[in-house]
This record gives sequence, structure tokens and C-alpha cells, in this order.
Amino acid sequence: MTLKQLIPMQPVTHLPASIAFYRKLGFEVEDHNDAWGWAMLRCGPCQVMLDQSINPAAGSARSAVLYLYPDDLRAFHAQARQNGLEVPPLETTFYGMSEFRLQDPDGNRLWIGQPDD
Repeated sequence: MTLKQLIPMQPVTHLPASIAFYRKLGFEVEDHNDAWGWAMLRCGPCQVMLDQSINPAAGSARSAVLYLYPDDLRAFHAQARQNGLEVPPLETTFYGMSEFRLQDPDGNRLWIGQPDD
């Protein structure tokens, strides 16, 4: 037996605000249920779920990071800025990646990068 797919589920406190944030990164709503406080988003082949029911305590620490690998980091970075997100400058890491880091409205961490050429 093998797994055929892995979809991370991010805890959120306000679904509309979270959807608006992820749309600025290029995600589209694939499915949602407002009564549940849940949505499935997609950007190309990548998916993420947002869910209000799994936020156990307001202000609780997050221990996970979503690492996004766009096909063109500079274009993705520019698009996020053009869409109104506060985006830090690109950095080169000691592990050979160019990347930038964001937090969604609930403090979930997103690192976006690609290998240095």
C-alpha cells in the first residue's frame, strides 16, 4: 500500500480572510462549505485545505511550515507584492535556496523558494 496524495490542512480562525490571503498567492477555491468553516484551495497541482474547526486555541503556536516551490520564484514574488501582500525581499539561504517567508492571517508559516542556479 502507498499513499496517492498528501493535502495539508491549515487551521484558520476566519475563513474569508484566509481565502483572500491565499488567493493573493494564486490559489483558487476548488470547494468550500461555509457552515463547516472549510475550504479546499488549488494552485496548479498543489492543494491546501483551510479549516476553522481545527484551531484549538486562539494564539496557539504553529509547528508546521508549508514550503511552496513555484516554477518561477521571482515572478511569484512579484505577483504576491502586486496583489497587496507585504512580501520581504528574496534571500539566499545556506542550504542553496532563494526564498522568502510569509505568515497567513492566522500565523501559519509559508516558505516559498527554489534552488539557486
